[in-house]
Amino acid sequence: MPDQLQVAEVIQVLKDDLPTLFQKDISYDIYTKNIYFQDPVNKFKYKFNYRIIFWTLRFHARLFFTEIYFDLHEVEQSATDTILAKWTVRGVLRVPWKAKIFFNGYSTYKFNSDGLIYEHIDTWDRKPGEILKQFWQVGY
Repeated sequence: MPDQLQVAEVIQVLKDDLPTLFQKDISYDIYTKNIYFQDPVNKFKYKFNYRIIFWTLRFHARLFFTEIYFDLHEVEQSATDTILAKWTVRGVLRVPWKAKIFFNGYSTYKFNSDGLIYEHIDTWDRKPGEILKQFWQVGY
């Protein structure tokens, strides 16, 4: 297992990267080349695809939202080989009725003995269809 300094460095990179992931690219040095990613709508492997998902998030954020935020609440080592990040996504859609999107989730990161993340699993507090329904609600 990596030493506590390595884990602390990975946690710091996540704390620095995640709040601005809709505005600028993240650091990819803390991930293995064959990183596995899964969320309620995507599942894939390899750093190239991982980079694409973050590019896609930024692209869609600019295209579909007038405001979008990734509020990072907590990042901590929750087990010997696991980091847990709790967060909220919220924003205002670029539609005349200014629909708002809001959902909570958490990311579970597994790291190897070199201190590199080889797995990233996102869990959301509601189903993707429930999140999409927010697009049609009038904002306030």
